[in-house]
Amino acid sequence: MTLTIVGLGPGDIEDLSRKAWRVLKQAQTVYLRTSQHGCVACLPQNETAYQSFDNLYETIDDFDGVYSAIVERVMAAAKVGDVVYAVPGDPLVGESTTMRLLAQAKEAGIPVEIVNGISFIEPILALVGIDGMEGLQILDGINLAMMHHPPINPDYPALLGQVYSRQLASDLKLTLMNQYPDDFQVKLIHAAGSPDAIVEDLPLYEIDRSEHIAHLTALYLPALGKMSSFEQFQEIIAHLRAPEGCPWDQKQTHESLRQYLIEEAYEVLETIDNGDWQALSEELGDILLQVVLHTQIAIDEGEFQMADVLRYVNAKMIRRHPHVWGDVNVDNPDEVVTNWDALKKQEHAEKGTERKSLLDGIPKGLPALLQSFQYQAKAAKPGFDWECIEDVIAKVREEIDEVLAAETDAERAEEIGDLLFVLVNWARWLEVEPETALREANAKFYRRFNYIETALTEQGKAMTDCTLAELDVLWNEAKGKGL
Repeated sequence: MTLTIVGLGPGDIEDLSRKAWRVLKQAQTVYLRTSQHGCVACLPQNETAYQSFDNLYETIDDFDGVYSAIVERVMAAAKVGDVVYAVPGDPLVGESTTMRLLAQAKEAGIPVEIVNGISFIEPILALVGIDGMEGLQILDGINLAMMHHPPINPDYPALLGQVYSRQLASDLKLTLMNQYPDDFQVKLIHAAGSPDAIVEDLPLYEIDRSEHIAHLTALYLPALGKMSSFEQFQEIIAHLRAPEGCPWDQKQTHESLRQYLIEEAYEVLETIDNGDWQALSEELGDILLQVVLHTQIAIDEGEFQMADVLRYVNAKMIRRHPHVWGDVNVDNPDEVVTNWDALKKQEHAEKGTERKSLLDGIPKGLPALLQSFQYQAKAAKPGFDWECIEDVIAKVREEIDEVLAAETDAERAEEIGDLLFVLVNWARWLEVEPETALREANAKFYRRFNYIETALTEQGKAMTDCTLAELDVLWNEAKGKGL
């Protein structure tokens, strides 16, 4: 018993190899995945009987069900005797049934022979005029259309097969627009390998408007442009750390880079405060630089690789979102946070890294104001909190009195600390994030103070020559201008 899978090529009988012709001519029965193919009418007849599975496409709603039914019937026949199964194109290019048959035949101990054919890829390469070895990525459009971000390196071209309907093209373009500009110029290739082949040049956002889309449609994406991929960034950093790279990058360690990670994080916050989204994109790049540089140092030292970083965070995000990737139901963001904390606690218990304190998960290196806010928010979850906001306000007044009553520098410093701590708690009750509030207040002070400096410069005055009342007039001017 032998199962022979034959590729019919993409178009008419001229694409059929001599070996495929011989196998088909000698076969007693040939199973066709579909008879909707240009060369089927010209296949060798003799005494060969052809049976297609076209009826399955009409009676089963989804492709997975169709392919499962085809494989089941072909395998049933292969367990009885020799079977020839013919598919469009090449059996090993975009042919789901082939891979399923190979797996099941191996399990059943049935030998399989593959008779290759010309796939849809070769005619498309000719139509588009590209070399398939120049980084071309080949993907299934059906699978891609179900994703939210395309698994494509944009520094290289990509070819997406099985874009068989306008609805699928619509879903596909939404996925692709998560990486490519809406007006990115692409090509739709229809009926490649046949005399009716058509190549359409159009922007990405228009691909689902094509009237030519059918079961032999594919989408070609040119390279977005150099320097646009994460892989290119990793190459640059690895080069900098290589023996022929940069002396400064070569000598960096995890410890020496600590200050830069903090600095870059604050620069990101500044761009957000300013609402400068172009600057934000640049500063996020600098944050990414820190991540990739730390990872490359780890690679060089044999500690871990980027795949480990990504594998960990990918698994964690899926594990911590059972309401997205599981069967947990949530009604609001608070329930998401509650589930997150419970899962986090469970993970620590499984690892044997349970924390001694509820507060241990809050980084010791956070800015004091933010750390205070997170300590109090964390402590409030199990009920260690004031009963009402009036109690918090009373505590603020009490701490002010204690500052005023302090007699030594040490006492005053301690009481000021207590006052700041309870002010943070008051902000939490008011649902105000104090770190952001103070940063915005600092930015407001900077704008108004700078207004005073500029005004005095224009008047030819020095700030030290002005009275506080004069400076206060300028301050109020700045305030009146909305600064």
